[in-house]
Amino acid sequence: MTRSEKQKPEKPDVRRQDAGETRAAKTRADEASATETNAGKTSAANRSVLVVGAGISGIETALELAAEGIEVFLVEEGPTVGGTMAQLGGTSLSDMPAFCQLAPKLEALRQSSNIHLITNASVREIKGEAGAFEVLVKERPSRVNENCTFCGACAVVCPIKPFNTFDEGLALRTAVDAQNWSSPPQLYNIETEVPVCVETCPANVNVRTYVGLIADGKYTEAVDVVRQTNPLPAVCGRVCHHPCESACNRGKYDEPIAIDALKRFASDYEMKLRQDGKLPFPKPTKKKRNSKVAVVGSGPAGLTVAYDLALKGRECTIFEAAPVPGGMLWLGIPEYRLPRHVIQYDIDYIQALGVELKLNSPVGKDPSVDDLFKQGFRAVFLGVGAHQGLKLGVPGEEELEGILDCVVFLRDINLGNKEKPGEKVTVIGGGNSAIDSARTAMRLGCEEVSILYRRSRLEMPANSWEIDEAEREGVKIHYLAAPVKMLGKNGRVSSMLCTKMRLGKLDASGRRRPIPVEGSEFKIQTDCVVPAISQEPDLSFLQEGHGLEISKWNSFVVNEKTMATNRPGVFAAGDCVTGPATVIQAIAAAHVAAKSIEKYLEESG
Repeated sequence: MTRSEKQKPEKPDVRRQDAGETRAAKTRADEASATETNAGKTSAANRSVLVVGAGISGIETALELAAEGIEVFLVEEGPTVGGTMAQLGGTSLSDMPAFCQLAPKLEALRQSSNIHLITNASVREIKGEAGAFEVLVKERPSRVNENCTFCGACAVVCPIKPFNTFDEGLALRTAVDAQNWSSPPQLYNIETEVPVCVETCPANVNVRTYVGLIADGKYTEAVDVVRQTNPLPAVCGRVCHHPCESACNRGKYDEPIAIDALKRFASDYEMKLRQDGKLPFPKPTKKKRNSKVAVVGSGPAGLTVAYDLALKGRECTIFEAAPVPGGMLWLGIPEYRLPRHVIQYDIDYIQALGVELKLNSPVGKDPSVDDLFKQGFRAVFLGVGAHQGLKLGVPGEEELEGILDCVVFLRDINLGNKEKPGEKVTVIGGGNSAIDSARTAMRLGCEEVSILYRRSRLEMPANSWEIDEAEREGVKIHYLAAPVKMLGKNGRVSSMLCTKMRLGKLDASGRRRPIPVEGSEFKIQTDCVVPAISQEPDLSFLQEGHGLEISKWNSFVVNEKTMATNRPGVFAAGDCVTGPATVIQAIAAAHVAAKSIEKYLEESG
């Protein structure tokens, strides 16, 4: 059976496409995991048809068409054919009554010279029109060469035991598996599942590999693996919300693997080696000519784009408006959670690749985005974050002193202002910024610090361990309560009128909507209120007539597949597109932008 020509529609449903006078199936695979072929043109007398899904219906359709002399491309997403029918019995055709009707069809399928069977394949794109379709198909390799004698010894000793998708994950299988689409098996296939920890990580960091390297004592090699998809391993080892651990299969037996702590350990080990002069920083990649890229903002997104493009030989300059690098890493996260030398270490590594970092260098009006292009930059990436806090929208908020937006409060503290904002500080909100603000206020020596949150602990979006730490440090949390009005004396806030809340039906966020309880108003005495209910991008830095499309949420509108804005050569990602998110989410989006910028530079010459 040949495996050289392929086709299939958008989803793995059973479909047929009359290829007519088409350039038949053209295939290519991501990252060299498959071949790229073109089956050429067929005449009207020699039509070709695409059938998607090799279940019983797909097989029967392919056989009927082949009997009419039509060339058929039968594409199946799984490694074996038969669909649901193949799952109704054991693993041997002779053992399964359900295969009485399927077995002869499989043999006919194997013998037909008009049917091109492509398993482990999925459609990526369909172009053209009726009578002239071109289909792009990704085929995953079997990873077993033609010299295999089907002895089965490899399956016996294979140490990797993923869940068996053939029986809906009810049991385990070995990574190497026989292709039971006919009897005896015609080939073996090595199909390793994507570990759930890798799949859950927004940046798809190769957790399995780097944890294994740490177990083998290869700490610096482990960090190298992390940096393949995460250029900020030391930073993320301290502040990542590590969804990989929540999904870890080990947690079904006892406890999840301490993935984030292991990353921190390995990164700290590497950092110490470099500080002691025992491990050099990498050397810059040879730069390509005429390849300057301007990166606006040195937060996680901007650093990631510069890192990726520097490895590709692009000349990147980061423009940072603040006097310190890192964006929200430095300005928004307290030092007790993320020491500044840790941020600087990850940035030093990126700069060692040849990236230029300019502090106190705002972009927007002078120079503008247009000016950057005039200065020879061929592409511009906007990663300016979300540094503008949202208002509470309650009476008295605008008139009284002592009401500090959490972004401004944390920025001032992180830039060196260590003065107490008040004696009795009340933080409004339930996210990590609210927790950070409250714990920072405690460290400044405030007499009493409390958090007001309109939902219950269950709905609180902050990391659970951060909430626990805040309560241990003495922060009082008032759940199911919200501010109604700010009250003051002599122009400064002195108390806050609040109302109790109850939870109603689920809202768009998937959490139960808070509803005010009539007649439940109460006062909280406070001389400082820190709203921390969310942030949005501050795009006031842009000049008039910038031409960039802005959403109703005051964020950049981009193509989600490329992170390209409506202006050619201008890309954006991170919080300035999505609103406030996590560090690893910004990194993941920035990887997409970097790939798109690289492609744009290549195509534009």
